[in-house]
Amino acid sequence: MQHDKVLILDFGSQYTQLIARRVRELNIYSEIHPFNKIPKQLNDYKAVILSGSPMSVRSAEAFHPELKGIRGEKPLLAVCYGAQYLAHFSGGEVAESNTREYGRANLSFVEDDLFLENISLGSQVWMSHSDTIKTLPTKGKLLASTHDVKNAAYKIEDEQTYAIQFHPEVYHSTDGKQLLENFLVKIAKLNPDWTPNAFVGETVEGLQAKIGDDKVVLGLSGGVDSSVAAMLLHKAIGKNLYCIFVNNGLLRKNEFVDVLEQYKGMGLNVKGVDASARFLDALAGKSDPEEKRKAIGRVFIEVFDDEANQLDGVKWLAQGTIYPDVIESVSATGGPSAVIKSHHNVGGLPDFMKLKIVEPLRLLFKDEVRRVGASMGMDKALLGRHPFPGPGLAIRILGDITPEKVRILQEVDAVFINGLRDAGLYDKVWQAGAILLPVNSVGVMGDERTYEKCVALRAVESTDGMTADWVNLPYEFLQKTSNDIINKVKGVNRVVYDISSKPPATIEWE
Repeated sequence: MQHDKVLILDFGSQYTQLIARRVRELNIYSEIHPFNKIPKQLNDYKAVILSGSPMSVRSAEAFHPELKGIRGEKPLLAVCYGAQYLAHFSGGEVAESNTREYGRANLSFVEDDLFLENISLGSQVWMSHSDTIKTLPTKGKLLASTHDVKNAAYKIEDEQTYAIQFHPEVYHSTDGKQLLENFLVKIAKLNPDWTPNAFVGETVEGLQAKIGDDKVVLGLSGGVDSSVAAMLLHKAIGKNLYCIFVNNGLLRKNEFVDVLEQYKGMGLNVKGVDASARFLDALAGKSDPEEKRKAIGRVFIEVFDDEANQLDGVKWLAQGTIYPDVIESVSATGGPSAVIKSHHNVGGLPDFMKLKIVEPLRLLFKDEVRRVGASMGMDKALLGRHPFPGPGLAIRILGDITPEKVRILQEVDAVFINGLRDAGLYDKVWQAGAILLPVNSVGVMGDERTYEKCVALRAVESTDGMTADWVNLPYEFLQKTSNDIINKVKGVNRVVYDISSKPPATIEWE
């Protein structure tokens, strides 16, 4: 890959992948590596960024990166933990804050420096730390402050080393992208030429070299990720790609038929497999969300293995895995990031399955996947589809799974999603769905007492799935949707709306 590259050292922050995403928004390629597994070929990277961390630099277990060959030799940006690390171990002082510095803040002092060009007083930044820098390191020069954090940004004189206590990668930092551009383009002199078209060309070339004449089986879901992965593989290996769309019995209403119809005309070799009974049998009696996810993942693998065995010479299983799937299951690169939840398509294959895995989108975020799809001329309606969880409605039915519960939720979901489309709201929402709650509530219908299910509606706005805000849908729409659900879906007599953001909640309830 002949592009200027940024090395991001991961200290375990859940925001590390957002740093990579913001860098790529500047059309600059970036790679994430654990702080303790620094690549030997440092000449491949023109700049380095140190991430944040849940760890304290004052702890006996503090992470210690080996910065030989980096600090003083390459442009270096230290974020949050990185900034505190440089201060604490280079002649400065880091101490526990009197109050945890978390949330929005505004710059009250901005030095005239190229690093802060076009960033003005009052600019909003996002803080997320419990320690604070009391004294700057040796040769440290103050660049910016907030009302509560004096040493919010600094640089090391005689080096291209810059440090900030806030997070420019989070959208709440309104000038975060500008700051990263100042550092990478104006100071480090990187060339912003990593574009969706470049990604397609290089990925196709890489897939051809990796796969050769081998055959690949790909599990399609009807969503953006697997569809874009399929098109990339189709460009690379053509007829040697075999796509399988599995009905796990947990899809949206009529989705199995609709998705198969959708893929007609795309030139893909697609086979539909109805394995709904197999999945529902595997889920019988399971209520724990992790058990449900693992059961679904296991059956997916088994179904793919069965289908692959019917194809002569298949050696690879392709998946539409993307970055948020990976970071919430395990650290993307073996670093110290915390596990949030497992994903059915992350974690490798069992020993009995002899297929190798290929994941052409593993390093992309959802919005990047859409841009790559658009660069290949894919249908806007397909690329604009809301994300849908791999385990399907199983993780939107809290508690055990039964065919009747699936029926109820499919009907509720159809009313909600079709209502969003009819009201012109679908494209204003990043993801929407309904959750069937494990409670019944008392109601009155036709002068008779009812005791039926309660459902929660969820609609969020986001760009990458790592953070999300609930959507303030019009009251009139919510009122109509609630009435339609209660009147049309037998078994439901109460509808609520989820107004939780991520964090602290996740987008899905399980």
